Amino acid sequence: MTALIEIHGLSKQYHEGDSERLIFRDLDMRIHRGEVIAILGKSGSGKSTLLNLISGLDVPTSGNIVIDGVDITRYTEHERTLYRRRHIGFIFQFFNLIPTLTVEENILLPLELNASLDDEQIHGAHSLLEQVGLSNRLYSFPDRLSGGEQQRVAIIRALVSRPLVLLADEPTGNLDAETGGQVLELLETLVRQNRMTMILVTHSMEAAALADRILEVQHGHMLEHPQRTVP
Repeated sequence: MTALIEIHGLSKQYHEGDSERLIFRDLDMRIHRGEVIAILGKSGSGKSTLLNLISGLDVPTSGNIVIDGVDITRYTEHERTLYRRRHIGFIFQFFNLIPTLTVEENILLPLELNASLDDEQIHGAHSLLEQVGLSNRLYSFPDRLSGGEQQRVAIIRALVSRPLVLLADEPTGNLDAETGGQVLELLETLVRQNRMTMILVTHSMEAAALADRILEVQHGHMLEHPQRTVP
């Protein structure tokens, strides 16, 4: 199976006052194309930091991150921004929808930023919205939606540009258990249907059970839990 993401010798540390805080030390990882990975770990262990590094929002202290043959650690900040827009989808715990934009405007925004918005793309976005049962809310603003509805819109926004990698940071952390379960089921369905590669940061074993592999951050290293193999 082809590795989509290869991480070699990754280290990350932050300066905190007169001391340094080490997050990762010589981390090596391979994530295959079409694989769903769950990342577990205590608060502050570095789960979200890893997503920020893979997306190019942050840079490692040392080491390399290669996505689909491209070493993004060699990119400038501007190049990383363009790469992220084109190839990385993000789902956040707090939805991060733009309150002054309608549902339609929110989901089409990534396509506009990539200058790829055309009739075919608009139709595809509308079809995805219909698939999650929100085609009747195209012109609603986020504050008129429930939390579960907002997260469904956020999922479509992340998927609409067909990214190479989908990064989900506690996507159900701001939802009640029932709604969170529904969102997880929807997310897995869409990811599997589109054969996407997803890295899911979560504290929930229920959410982690959706993954092909479960990894846990411990003291700057990554440990793998026994889990089912990729079909």
